[in-house]
Amino acid sequence: MATITVDDREIKVNDGALLIEELLAHGVKIPHFCYHPTLGKDGNCRMCMVEIEGKKRPQIACDTPVSDGMIIRTKSNGIQKVKRQILEMQLVNHPVDCPVCDQAGECSLQNYYMDVGLYESRLNTPKTHARKHVDIGSNVVLDQERCVLCTRCVRFTKEITKTKELGVLNRTDKSVISIFPGRPLFNPYAMNVVDLCPVGALTSKDFRFHKRVWFLKSYEATCNGCSKGCSLHVDHHKDKYKSDSIFRYRPRFNDNVNGYFICDTGRLSYKKENDNRDSFAQIKGKQSKYKDVKDRLCSLLKKYHGEILLLLSPSLSLEEMLKIKKLASVYDAKISGYDTCEYDSNFGDDYLKCNDLSSNRRGFNLLQIDEKIESLNKFSKNIKLAVLFGRDDIETIENYENIETKISINASMPKKPKLYDLYLPMMTHTSKEGSFINIDGFLQFSNSHVEYTLETQALLEIISDFLNDDISTCEEIWKVKLKKIVNNIELETVKKKSIKMSNL
Repeated sequence: MATITVDDREIKVNDGALLIEELLAHGVKIPHFCYHPTLGKDGNCRMCMVEIEGKKRPQIACDTPVSDGMIIRTKSNGIQKVKRQILEMQLVNHPVDCPVCDQAGECSLQNYYMDVGLYESRLNTPKTHARKHVDIGSNVVLDQERCVLCTRCVRFTKEITKTKELGVLNRTDKSVISIFPGRPLFNPYAMNVVDLCPVGALTSKDFRFHKRVWFLKSYEATCNGCSKGCSLHVDHHKDKYKSDSIFRYRPRFNDNVNGYFICDTGRLSYKKENDNRDSFAQIKGKQSKYKDVKDRLCSLLKKYHGEILLLLSPSLSLEEMLKIKKLASVYDAKISGYDTCEYDSNFGDDYLKCNDLSSNRRGFNLLQIDEKIESLNKFSKNIKLAVLFGRDDIETIENYENIETKISINASMPKKPKLYDLYLPMMTHTSKEGSFINIDGFLQFSNSHVEYTLETQALLEIISDFLNDDISTCEEIWKVKLKKIVNNIELETVKKKSIKMSNL
């Protein structure tokens, strides 16, 4: 450790670390474009200038190692003048189109401009123009005039995806970011360049012109697209006279799971969440009242007591799995986690995508839920009622002729609704809370509550009504049962340091 003085305040920092990293870690505001924690320093934007006592001229914080006894000034008149001059150069050819720019409201250039207070333009020559609205592939649109040449996007495709589609072409004030001829942006993580861009040069074709960012509210959640369980921001908004809708997913930093990035498939999966929110209760494929379907299901559970099979999805939360186990004990039902539709051998890679498309399969192991086909075949002979929770693979039980009644409780409408006697919709992944263990063993808490306009309930509420049970929240279930289970298992099975539940 080393002790440095920043604006007359002493702080303890890691000796030899980059100065910008330590300043940002201690809440010191340092303007920067090219630096990024994952991509490291590049030293080309010069916005992170600071004064260091003993140095003849200002130094860039992104390429200065910390040493004990440093005295640093980030707010002096001299440094403010330097930042103003650098920012003025960035704005020389920048178009004044903030009112129509999608990045407005979360633009670093806009924020730094307001901080520095450079309000008058001294330019008396025409601006240098470049190409606008360039479709460079993978749902990404490029506006070369807005670019500040931080090269974050170039370094991302070079160092992270290693696909190298982007580069800096031409020289001097004609320099622009572009794709190489015949090489459009095409990789499974391409849309991360939109998040990396500190200005409005790279925007998402999917989100572009759909909603102003200052209208959006955000929840923290985990992606349920595969067993990696990347951390997300769920950005949503409820317009007047309309239902609450999700407009985008953004990666949420989690050093243990996904870092700063997510795959494009997971990023765009919010569309499925929006579609599922229009699901309605059905009896033999015909729309019915939610309460009527729920009451009929309750009577069927009582009628077939001891002859019930509960088929669980490996994407249910730990709390939901545990609640279903209690339901099974009350109605003397059998439980199976066997499934055939949660794998895609072509989906995974060696980064953030897994072939296992479920989001909580390790929860089966934790709660001792059997996934073997042999076990399912063994006890299915005496089954007359099958209830599928969070899944729509009716073909799994079609061959068991003794099953008289088939029921689906799922967020999405059944593909073959007439094959089910009852369908009861439940809240989607982004409208409920729950705990999930990813493929690496990290336990995460998803806490998203995008509102429903329909009468649809969360699965925990549905099961609690069948049990006449008041315990229907994740917090209550954790306190009563799950916390003890997790605390008693090996750290290698669930890495408890990643638990994000401050209220438990």
